[in-house]
Amino acid sequence: MRIEVIRSGGFAGIERRAVLDTAGRPDAAHLHGVARATVEQAGGAPRPGVPDGFHYEITVDGHTVHCADPHLTDAQRDLIQAVLKEGA
Repeated sequence: MRIEVIRSGGFAGIERRAVLDTAGRPDAAHLHGVARATVEQAGGAPRPGVPDGFHYEITVDGHTVHCADPHLTDAQRDLIQAVLKEGA
């Protein structure tokens, strides 16, 4: 599974992008679960974030969802942290 996260916004407005391929990873089953939940929980239009908050574009095997702080689900937050390797 290929997972890409693009984080934009924030106070400085600097975009951060990372891609993670789950092939051969020991935590692949966990990542697949949170990736599926992220796509399924996305619903319709993303809720607006807060001023200077981060906005995320998450693409899982070609399916893209948008979300923003502080309205992240647990699955979205977990996936963002795993891909960007930092807090969300």
